[in-house]
Amino acid sequence: MDRQELEQRTKEFALRVIRFVAGLPRHRAADVVGNQLVKAGTSVGANYREATRAESHADFIHKVALVEKEAAETRYWLELCEGAAMGDPQQRQWLL
Repeated sequence: MDRQELEQRTKEFALRVIRFVAGLPRHRAADVVGNQLVKAGTSVGANYREATRAESHADFIHKVALVEKEAAETRYWLELCEGAAMGDPQQRQWLL
């Protein structure tokens, strides 16, 4: 997989996260979880794009570590959605 393909895949992931969160019920818990999920899920692609434009190898490694961190956080919020039965189960499973 090349850089452009991974940029496209992470962007599509972010868009799916946004659509998933848009479908959550409107109540306080879903608003809090949804907000955190959108922040983390969209950061994966944004941080990957920054990593591909790193100024050094060390900078690249640091930025890719941020990508991994945001992906792990995204998974956490999705697991909370799963445990609370929030959101469309098929969309949630795809994201997980």
